Amino acid sequence: MSEEPELTEAEALAAEHALGVLSAAERAEAEARMARDPVFAAEVAAWRIRLAPLLDMVAAVAPPAALWARIERRLPANDNDTDRERAVRRLRFWRGTAMGAMGLAAASLAAVVVLMGRPPVVVQPRPAAPPAPLLNASLMPQAGGAQPLFVAAYDPDRQALIVTSLVPPGTDPLHVHQLWLIPQDGKPRSLGMVEPGKSRAMPMPKPMTDMVEEGAELAVSVEPPGGSTDPQGPSGPIAAKGKLGRI
Repeated sequence: MSEEPELTEAEALAAEHALGVLSAAERAEAEARMARDPVFAAEVAAWRIRLAPLLDMVAAVAPPAALWARIERRLPANDNDTDRERAVRRLRFWRGTAMGAMGLAAASLAAVVVLMGRPPVVVQPRPAAPPAPLLNASLMPQAGGAQPLFVAAYDPDRQALIVTSLVPPGTDPLHVHQLWLIPQDGKPRSLGMVEPGKSRAMPMPKPMTDMVEEGAELAVSVEPPGGSTDPQGPSGPIAAKGKLGRI
């Protein structure tokens, strides 16, 4: 298997937060970091924009009618001072935000009135290079089925692949799922393991970035623990496969 460079801790945390795969404690840590670190907050926002098309690849599921009632029953009691104080702080924050937005709108309108009396300034925009297209793939089961087993999105600008396993955890504890890139030359390249039910951000090794293009194929094989025993490619059966295409 090929060695792959890892994302930095901040990049990985931002991608996982954007995907919504963090635990409650990890999510709280990420949101606290966003509040104090504008660079990290921008990283999360960038991943959310890039990964938004993945939402269209998973069918919507209506929540049970009694879900909200169960959520309300599990909320802390109203006589908890800590929770009441937290709720009051949030209410004040949103009220303050709304008033601040109204003030900003009024100030903006006043600025428009002043600027209307000035002669127009013509600014020649600088031509910007178009962003590289985001690629995605739905890896469909080879045994037949209407729903993908894995979905993936590749960001050429960041040279990173986000892959999400839709396979329920614990389905086959005796095997692992190994992801492969199959470019135009037809030779499989290992990208690493994908854990059932989880998402993973995979930076693309430099020699392979030019191979990740529209029409290239992604495949997942079922392998023994540790991965394929064949250095030339998968040693186990292919469970799912799909081609990268533009979003």
